[in-house]
Amino acid sequence: MQFQIEDMSCEGCVKGITRAIARVDPQAEVSADLSAKTVDIISQMPREAFLPAIEDAGFTVSG
Repeated sequence: MQFQIEDMSCEGCVKGITRAIARVDPQAEVSADLSAKTVDIISQMPREAFLPAIEDAGFTVSG
């Protein structure tokens, strides 16, 4: 699943988002493309499980 995160602007942002995702699913595989402002997650958890975690970390998910 892919998330568009417009306010992801640095490696610190990527680390914060990755930590938030890991709190939901420690087994999730996460890859981020900083230039495209996207995060891809491979997980058995539903997409909806990650939205509040990313937003609680201070980021806006737009897609």
